[in-house]
Amino acid sequence: MFVFLVKNMLILLAKFLSGASVRWIDCQPEPCQRLYFANHTSHLDAIVIWTSLPEKVREKTRMVAARDYWDAGPIRRFIAKKVFHAILIDRENVSKRNNPIYSILEEMGDDYSIIIFPEGGRTNGDFVRDFKSGMYYLAKKRPELELVPVYLDNMNRILPRGMVLPVPMLSRVVFGPPIWIEKKENKEAFLVRAREAVLHLKEM
Repeated sequence: MFVFLVKNMLILLAKFLSGASVRWIDCQPEPCQRLYFANHTSHLDAIVIWTSLPEKVREKTRMVAARDYWDAGPIRRFIAKKVFHAILIDRENVSKRNNPIYSILEEMGDDYSIIIFPEGGRTNGDFVRDFKSGMYYLAKKRPELELVPVYLDNMNRILPRGMVLPVPMLSRVVFGPPIWIEKKENKEAFLVRAREAVLHLKEM
């Protein structure tokens, strides 16, 4: 009951702080298994995407988040693990044996969608960095997944880098048409195409 109350409180708080207008372009918020990928400018990004989904879709969608941030302290840990059921991954000491791709795939199973940020880190919102290779390997392992691009606008001003307290502002969350990895598509071509799918939504 306590977790339920905290979850609903955080959903309302995220919607208040972001004032997000949500738009779906050539895509519908359906409860099928998907990989949502977005630009990254704020620690609130994953929460705002998650709260922008309808309840039935939200309950089957998990954030992929950095363990070093969300596991730092009991409050963040409680929110990440108990409230959002996030998949926490290590960003340090990544190797073939210790690769977060495997834990993400295991946690997804055949039921859960995920939210990821292929840039690998936050920007100031003026540009979108080149995508890291993790998304490519996820798509290669699960080629049937719908890969849904998401563009977040103005989130960097709500919780700028280095700030602790967010400032309420209006923002946009734009979901675009899904893409799939193509047969024999190499890593570089796929990552460029995925990044361009996000950038295209910026102009919509």
